[in-house]
Amino acid sequence: MNENNPVTASAFAHVDHWVFDLDNTLYPSHCDLFAQVDQRMCAFIGDYLKVDAVRAKEIQKGFYIEHGTTLAGLMQVHGMDPAEFLAYVHDIDVSPVKPDPALGALIERLPGRKLIFTNGSVAHAENVLAQLGITHAFDDIYDIVATDYAPKPRHEAYERMIARSGLAPKTAAMFEDIARNLEVPHALGMATVWVRPGIMGPERHHSLSHEGADGPHVHHVTDDLAAFLAGLLKTA
Repeated sequence: MNENNPVTASAFAHVDHWVFDLDNTLYPSHCDLFAQVDQRMCAFIGDYLKVDAVRAKEIQKGFYIEHGTTLAGLMQVHGMDPAEFLAYVHDIDVSPVKPDPALGALIERLPGRKLIFTNGSVAHAENVLAQLGITHAFDDIYDIVATDYAPKPRHEAYERMIARSGLAPKTAAMFEDIARNLEVPHALGMATVWVRPGIMGPERHHSLSHEGADGPHVHHVTDDLAAFLAGLLKTA
C-alpha cells in the first residue's frame, strides 16, 4: 500500500478505463449524504416490515454489514421488489455537496473512458453529479440495477459491470472510499486507489470503510482525490 506518496503517471500508464465509486469518493465524506439515506431506509423498513424505529435501525445496519447493502438484505431475506425502495431512499437533498468543477476538469483530462460504479441508483448518481457540476466528465454510470442487484463487494457485481462496460480489468483503475470494495478489483488485475474518508459522525460505517485498508488490495491511498489526480496528470 502506497500511503499518500506522490503518485506518478507511470503507475497508471496502462490505464484506459477509470472507474469511480460515487458517494464519499467524488465528494467529501463530511457532506454525509448517507445520514439522509440512512433515515429514509429506516423509515422504509419500518413501514415495509411493520417494525418500530429501533428494530428498523437494527435490521438496516445488520443487512448493510452482512449483505453489502441494505437493499441486498431486504431482497434476499424478504423477497422485496427493489424499485420502490431505490426511489424512496435516494429522494434526498444533495445541497451539502458543493460544486467541484476543478475535479471535473481533472477527470476529463484522464486518458480513456471514465465510469461511475455505485451501489446506489443511476438517478441518485445523476443527482449528485449534477450538484457537483461534473456530469460531463463521465462516459457512463453502472448502478445496482446494472449488476442485477448484486452489490459491491460481491465478485459478481464487478463481473457484471465489466461485462456491460467492456473494460479490460488489467487496463483499468478503481477509486473507492470503502477499502474492502477494492479486494475484487485487485484480484482481477485493476489498479486500486482508496480515497480514505474522514469521520462522518457516529454510526456512519466509518470502521467498515477502513476495514482491511492495510491489505495488499489497496495499491494507493489518498485523502484528497483532486490532489491525487492532479499529481498523476502533472507527471504525465
